[in-house]
Amino acid sequence: MISDQIKKGKERAPHRSLLFATGMTRSDMSKPFIGICNSYESFVPGHCHLNKVGEWLKKCVIEAGGVPMEFNTIAVCDGIAMAHPGMKFSLPSRELIADSVETVARAHCFDAMICVPNCDKIVPGMIIGAIRTGIPTIFASGGPMAPGHDPKTGKDTDLNSVFEAVGAENVGKITEKDLQAVEETSCPGCGSCSGMFTANSMNCLCEAFGLALPGNGSILAIDPRRKELWRQAAFRAVALAKAGGPLPKDLITQASMDNAITLDMAMGGSTNTVLHTLAIAREAGIDYSLTRMNEISARTPYICKLAPSGHYHVVDLDRAGGVMAILKRLPRELIQTDAPTVGGQTIGEQIDAARIADDDVIRTLENPYSQDGGLAVLWGNLAEKGSVVKKGGVAPSMMTFTGQAICFDSQEEACAGILAGKVKPGHVVVIRYEGPKGGPGMQEMLAPTSYIIGAGLGESVALITDGRFSGATHGACVGHVSPEAAEGGLIGLLKDGDEITIDIPKRALNANLTEDEIAARRKAQAAWTPRIRGGWLERYARLVGNASTGASLKS
Repeated sequence: MISDQIKKGKERAPHRSLLFATGMTRSDMSKPFIGICNSYESFVPGHCHLNKVGEWLKKCVIEAGGVPMEFNTIAVCDGIAMAHPGMKFSLPSRELIADSVETVARAHCFDAMICVPNCDKIVPGMIIGAIRTGIPTIFASGGPMAPGHDPKTGKDTDLNSVFEAVGAENVGKITEKDLQAVEETSCPGCGSCSGMFTANSMNCLCEAFGLALPGNGSILAIDPRRKELWRQAAFRAVALAKAGGPLPKDLITQASMDNAITLDMAMGGSTNTVLHTLAIAREAGIDYSLTRMNEISARTPYICKLAPSGHYHVVDLDRAGGVMAILKRLPRELIQTDAPTVGGQTIGEQIDAARIADDDVIRTLENPYSQDGGLAVLWGNLAEKGSVVKKGGVAPSMMTFTGQAICFDSQEEACAGILAGKVKPGHVVVIRYEGPKGGPGMQEMLAPTSYIIGAGLGESVALITDGRFSGATHGACVGHVSPEAAEGGLIGLLKDGDEITIDIPKRALNANLTEDEIAARRKAQAAWTPRIRGGWLERYARLVGNASTGASLKS
């Protein structure tokens, strides 16, 4: 076993002495060491229950014949970090998490690992770290939150409802008392936010990657079945340790990447999944591109529309059969069915065992929301290296849109402008210098997109940015514009009043400017000056790559 490096032989007596200090016994030295990588933090709703999950996993690992060794990573709640400078730290936290997983796991010689993520950057950060370790790893997330309930309308609500309510109250569509009622009821308890936002998108993709057991992405955090899933994960981790695999790199392959992206397109996941899957592929040594993602989108029907694009939530997906039920509904030729999984079955065998319980939540192939996927990549003079839109959340009238630019050089400036009434029907809101390098950190734009929707402008105003979006964003919002403004992208040369065309069916994003005009503006533009001096963000800005390749740190 890997752990023999710290527990076998007389020369390891000092190591054993330190292990004994933690409560281990002589008999534990013959058992596999199972790392439990927990992302517990008391102030993050997706993670505030994970201390109890960690205790349960430790009991289950011991029952299965292993020795649990728990450690923690950081976790950033994007909702709490939203719309203030703290959001600059969200995407960079992915890299810190990956580094911490690699560091602790390699330094302490685990035989296998259970990763317990839940929210946004934690999932891909742990996946990247697990790939580096070369240690058998199973993912067991904390589970999604139940939706809230608006006492006035009777409708299900979620975090996005609160952001949109801010915009609605600002223009007098609802009262301050209504806003307070929404904020007090929309997030009813622990778990990752209840829609198909980034956290739940990534936890669902873990199933398609083969890194997690069926149910990982959809069973609620408070559902008793989640406790049994954690137990199964613990027993499986001990079995993986004894078998020596499969390893994360055995599971993260071209085939499983295709399966994950196919699932993503079928359920219209967060645009952030594009960033994260590209970064995961890079770490695994897989040549994967935005072009391939568009090819998969073109052949994958969009059959499961959850919030923010639809009115269903992840609890409804679970009731309908979960992730494997979505894959079961798709034509079999779209799935690499022989791809292995951490559970020991092929993905095809897991799909065969699934049951589809609701044809409205998971639509039939004869009744899809669209014949192509819920995400799309756009190119053009504004996005020579690509941009991303959640097309499943775009109103039909906005699929092709030409409008006049109104430019803001930061998210904060844009939020102030929108709330002040500067944005009018026919505008394309341009938010720039918010890319990986320029932000730095590629802030999410849930606040400005929600203010637009809340103000009733969702079908008359578009938005483009070199930043990114929360999974809760919907509307005609195009993000990840590459190259970003800070690296000379055309988005940095736009002026108020410039005509911009977004053509999602043709996968195009263009500023209607002549080459001569673009050249003149580029010649006159002053050099970009970094916003942040000192600290982690300055280092991040120097090292981070383009969004089109996952915004990974350069080696």
